[in-house]
Amino acid sequence: MTPTPRRAPRTAARGAAAPSIRDVAAAAGVSYQTVSRVLNESPRVRPETRTAVLAAIESLGFRPSRTARALSLGRARGITVVTSNTILYGYAATLQGLEEAARAEGMAMGIRVVESAEPAEVKQTVDHVADASAGGVVVIAFDPLGVAVLEALPEHVPAVAAAEPAAPDRGRVAIALDERRAAADATQHLLDLGHRTVHHVAIPSEGEGAVPGGRLAGWRDALRAAGAGIPELIGCGWDIRSAYAAGQRLAASPDVTAILCGNDDIAQGVRRALYDAGKDVPGDVSIVGFDDIPGSAYWTPALTTVRMDFAGLGRACFHAAVAELTGGPQPEPALTPPALVLRESTAPPPQRR
Repeated sequence: MTPTPRRAPRTAARGAAAPSIRDVAAAAGVSYQTVSRVLNESPRVRPETRTAVLAAIESLGFRPSRTARALSLGRARGITVVTSNTILYGYAATLQGLEEAARAEGMAMGIRVVESAEPAEVKQTVDHVADASAGGVVVIAFDPLGVAVLEALPEHVPAVAAAEPAAPDRGRVAIALDERRAAADATQHLLDLGHRTVHHVAIPSEGEGAVPGGRLAGWRDALRAAGAGIPELIGCGWDIRSAYAAGQRLAASPDVTAILCGNDDIAQGVRRALYDAGKDVPGDVSIVGFDDIPGSAYWTPALTTVRMDFAGLGRACFHAAVAELTGGPQPEPALTPPALVLRESTAPPPQRR
């Protein structure tokens, strides 16, 4: 027998409070715990009761939030971070910001490393953070591994993403630094010095075959806007050895006078390859890095690079994840925009004889 509604349904009027889970329960003539079980697809609900609850949800226009579902599952008051890397500067600095924010709030923070995008590894990671003990979840989605986990998360898991700015909307709160604008500014700086074009050594997540990220897109934006030729993209791995090999390729061409590197580690490998080839920086070739890692100001020559507020990104993601977990309003991210830091590694191109 279908339960009889205990009171007339309350519909959401313009400016009125949205209907709650208790309004649905009253309309369906059941307890709010039963409504929660229906929302969470529990098998412990009779078909006729499920039908009544779903009808009440439709009638009231009730839309359960991820937070409500998460709290109904009793999630812990803590944060778990999913990342594919804990060593590279951008990842490590983001983790630092997350940890600082968690410590300031007296909340525990755990880290789950996803080692590959293989379905079994992704499932294992998702199962780990879907457990109530994981609390709120922050996915560092700078690469395909993080994106794979983000896309596989069940809807009820309260999660936010530290994302690439060009990443498509995946229905989650996503916070990003404007790498695209910063890369365009760095490229334009080299063009303004008089370089005819700028070569680019890309980080692995933006190489050929990958979805273009902000750094690659910004480089292309500036070249197109200036009517400059767009050289062949040079890809490399995360290790400096592969960056050195990319630098050797560029050093062999007399037409290369300006290089935008996907990060400062790549710039270090490229700089060494140019040095070994007898190329002076910036006399023969100008170099711009990305990230402003500690120590880049003390290289010889000091590296012109883009300063990235990764720690601020981590703090912003923490506060967003807490809001998702507790049902509070989403705070406005307090981020310092990326900025080009001019040092010694860039100069006008050499005069052709």
